[in-house]
Amino acid sequence: MATSMTMSPQTANTFTLTVPKTDVSFFRAMAKKMGWMIERKRTAVKKPRLYDPETGECLNDKTMKAIEDVRNGKEPVYEMKSMDEFKAWCESL
Repeated sequence: MATSMTMSPQTANTFTLTVPKTDVSFFRAMAKKMGWMIERKRTAVKKPRLYDPETGECLNDKTMKAIEDVRNGKEPVYEMKSMDEFKAWCESL
């Protein structure tokens, strides 16, 4: 014997969950078994932006690309022994 339950909009609650992609199919299956209505809104994951602590301005895209290149090993990393050595290196560019 199959039964079905219908909820009126006055008795239903709406929730927003942020779920990893790997768990979406699990939640869809669970919602279907429970007789829940599920709506999916996809949002892009925002990458954190870096800000200049002195000015508070967001670093430009060229700087962000350079930072990502270093993080991904595409650019060499230079190690400086002192701040003076770093300033001299920057001025030589």
